[in-house]
Amino acid sequence: MNYVDAHTHTFSKEKNVLSIVNKYPTSKDFSSPFSIGIHPWFINQENLEQEILFVEEKLNDKNCLAIGECGLDTLIDVNFRFQKEVFVRQIQLSEKYKKPLIIHCVKAHQEIIEFKKTLRPKQVWVLHGFNKSLQLAESCIKNELILSFGKAIINKNKLAEVFKKLPLKTILLETDTDNVSIFEVYKKASEIKNIEVVKLQKQLEQNFKNIFIK
Repeated sequence: MNYVDAHTHTFSKEKNVLSIVNKYPTSKDFSSPFSIGIHPWFINQENLEQEILFVEEKLNDKNCLAIGECGLDTLIDVNFRFQKEVFVRQIQLSEKYKKPLIIHCVKAHQEIIEFKKTLRPKQVWVLHGFNKSLQLAESCIKNELILSFGKAIINKNKLAEVFKKLPLKTILLETDTDNVSIFEVYKKASEIKNIEVVKLQKQLEQNFKNIFIK
C-alpha cells in the first residue's frame, strides 16, 4: 500500500511513497511524477506567453499528472485581475489536456468557488494546503473541490477538528515545502480520524487513482 504525497517540492526516494512534485516553467528535471503550472507569485507579463507554451508542452509528458500549482493570492503585489486571467488560461489547459488542477489559494476562496460554478470544469480541482474553517471546507466540498492537508493538521488543533469531520473521499495529504515526512502526516491523520493507517492509505490511494489516473 502506498503513501500518496499529493503536493510536494521534494521527491521522496522511499519506494512506498508516490510523490507529485511541483514544477515550474524554470524547472529542469521532469523524470518523476510531477505537476507544472504558473504560480501566482511568479507571474510575469513579459514571460507569460513563453511560460504558457512550456507548461502546455509539459502537459504531454508521461510523468505529468496535473497542472499547478496555480491560483489566486490576494496578499501579493501581482495585479489580482491579471492573476485571474492567468488562472483561467490554466483552467483551459486543464480541460484541454484532461489534467486535474492543483490550486494555490490565499484569501480568495470565494473567487475560486465562483470560477468553479461559472466555468463548470470537468476536471478535478484540488485545493492544496487547506487551513481554514469547517464552514469553508464544506462549501468547497459542496462545489466538488478536493481538499489537501499537510503539516498544519499536526500542530493546529482547530484544523484537526475540521479534518476530523470531513469524508475521507474528499481529501488528500501532502508535505508541500514543510519540514515533515508524509509518514508523519498520515500518522496524525489516522489518529484524528481514529482509524488504522492502512485504512487511510487504502482510501487515499483510491482517491489518487480517481483524480490523477485516467
